[in-house]
Amino acid sequence: MNHDSLKIPQATAKRLPLYYRFIQNLHSSGKQRVSSAELSEAVKVDSATIRRDFSYFGALGKKGYGYNVSYLLSFFRKTLDQDEVTNVALIGVGNLGTAFLNYNFMKNNNTKIQIAFDVDEGKVGSVIGDVPIYHMDDLEETLGSKEVPVAILTVPATAAQSITDRLVDCNIKGILNFTPARLNVPPTLRVHHIDLAVELQSLVYFLKNYPEASEEKSE
Repeated sequence: MNHDSLKIPQATAKRLPLYYRFIQNLHSSGKQRVSSAELSEAVKVDSATIRRDFSYFGALGKKGYGYNVSYLLSFFRKTLDQDEVTNVALIGVGNLGTAFLNYNFMKNNNTKIQIAFDVDEGKVGSVIGDVPIYHMDDLEETLGSKEVPVAILTVPATAAQSITDRLVDCNIKGILNFTPARLNVPPTLRVHHIDLAVELQSLVYFLKNYPEASEEKSE
């Protein structure tokens, strides 16, 4: 992002891509302006939170008018660096990893898996979703010759930390961790943990204990 991240709460930063996706859809449909109430209904974030999020970036709209869709699209595109492609490495080509390769963020043109690694000799040397698969033994040499700042980790939990240590040596700046392991990394590397089993258990718990709340509130 182009703005000073220290001034923007992390919760706000996480919502920006959600806003951007909806604004893209509005622009594609030909809509010229949108209110915070309309945004709230679409992205399921209360309008006060949306107005507060937007306020960190100055005057993005006008009272009584709402927000100009074209302006918001341009603003978020620049803020989220949509004109700059971010190359991603996938580590672990199992069932989940293969799904990622076939999908490869088709609706997000600025993020693309360019390379993948696995230990399965039957997969090494093949291409899935136009992405070449290399052996894990070649991780450092291959990544060292490419500009890849982000890695997606879809490996067994027992291997997650050792592979992460190797990614640190490859100057990876961010990891999207789909393993249950909680990784130890230096402060220069950012990790986002996505544990699908935990999320599912959390959903089941909320269904049983909060039957009136159909959707988690964003703060």
